[in-house]
Amino acid sequence: MDLKCIFSLAILMITLYALHWIGGLLKKCNYNQCPWGKAGLLNLVRIFYSFNPLRIKVGGSLQDQVVYGVGGVKNCPNFMKNEYNLFGFSQGYLPMERWDELNKFFNQTGVKVTFGLNALLGRNRSQIEKGLWVGDWQSQNARDFMKYTISKGYKVDSYEFGNQLSRAGMGASVEAEQYGKDILVLKNLVKELHREPKTQPKVLGPSGYYDVKWFNSFLKILGHDFVDGVTHHIYNLGPDPSYLNQVAQPIKLRFCESGGALHGGAKDLSPTFADGFWYLDQLRMASTYNHKAFCRQTLIGGNYALLNTTTSIPNPDYYGALLWHRLMGSTVLFVTQESNPNFRVYAHCTKKKPGISIIFINLSKDSSFNVTLSNYEHQSRNLRSTDVMKPNFEFRDSKDREEYHLAALARNIQGQIVLLNNVLMVPTETFDILTMEPKLVNASTPISIAAHSIVYVTIRDFQAPACA
Repeated sequence: MDLKCIFSLAILMITLYALHWIGGLLKKCNYNQCPWGKAGLLNLVRIFYSFNPLRIKVGGSLQDQVVYGVGGVKNCPNFMKNEYNLFGFSQGYLPMERWDELNKFFNQTGVKVTFGLNALLGRNRSQIEKGLWVGDWQSQNARDFMKYTISKGYKVDSYEFGNQLSRAGMGASVEAEQYGKDILVLKNLVKELHREPKTQPKVLGPSGYYDVKWFNSFLKILGHDFVDGVTHHIYNLGPDPSYLNQVAQPIKLRFCESGGALHGGAKDLSPTFADGFWYLDQLRMASTYNHKAFCRQTLIGGNYALLNTTTSIPNPDYYGALLWHRLMGSTVLFVTQESNPNFRVYAHCTKKKPGISIIFINLSKDSSFNVTLSNYEHQSRNLRSTDVMKPNFEFRDSKDREEYHLAALARNIQGQIVLLNNVLMVPTETFDILTMEPKLVNASTPISIAAHSIVYVTIRDFQAPACA
């Protein structure tokens, strides 16, 4: 399944891609490219520790074709190419030996796990409407899988029901009423098998593209008691800043998955420095609308991975994600900037108090900006990108601030080499990530944001009432 990184403003979540965690060696290809390679996670312990606390989601495109090798299921072949089946693959199996291996890894790294269940078992393709699957969900295989998981003492934090099965689904969809009815079955199954409320896994869904009518029908059926988190997908990468703003409406839900571009990502963009302009802006948007988690497609596998699929060396977005994880707290501070659409500024309380952390994203290839921080006493909240930022905070002293300047080597934003404060970010031979130390700058001087750069700034002695 897919490796996806989920942020809850400070929490990373990752998802595994079905072809690989099941152990198959098939190629998943889109647009005449096969970027998944032999993506896997079992040798990436150090990366996981970097993002502690960490959540992992086991799920993705092929999860609704996975049968679990437990109970009455004895034969466990790998996925096979089959052009007549969903996504061009046959049904596949997850052997419990592989599930054991993964849980050994999960326990070693201390992650929390979200497992994406097959929500198409028991259904059939509609003879009337293309792409629609009909019939009741068959829960026995999921029951056997959960019982095995419980018997082994494995901890699953949450179950997500199906992948992209809402009305605007990819390849398959289920009517909202039927989906709602079946997720109630799942919720009751979880309650039955986990008698202690404190240890019951959460139930999430629908993990699909946002469709107003479908989502409203789904939520009306469920009410507020049977789903613990509403999740959806969005891929909104585009050529100008207006595409970044389009996410504002659907993102008012919970977030599940995004990778910018569909089907493995954009080969010449997703693994490059330029992708960070989209990625970090979307993390901010999710934060603003009080999302509990943001799921990045992917950690490893595909062009949109945080790690190179062949070498496991971090792609540029990894460094931006790690700084977000370390610096940006869960409280979002309101800042507006209207004078230049290519200059985007967002502020949070710092993850480690006291102070605030700000991220500046300069989409312009030609213009740099100097921003001066100053105290003021009236209630206007405004940012003038040309020269002055006037936040509604109290500025006490003139201590040094911490700055992290991310830029592409030789200003080649479609390259994969990142500079942090003019230092090349290249892992050591033992795969250790270089220490990401800030540059200390006198707080009374302007903050300089170069063209096509991303800058994090932490100011420990800014006293924002919301951060107390």
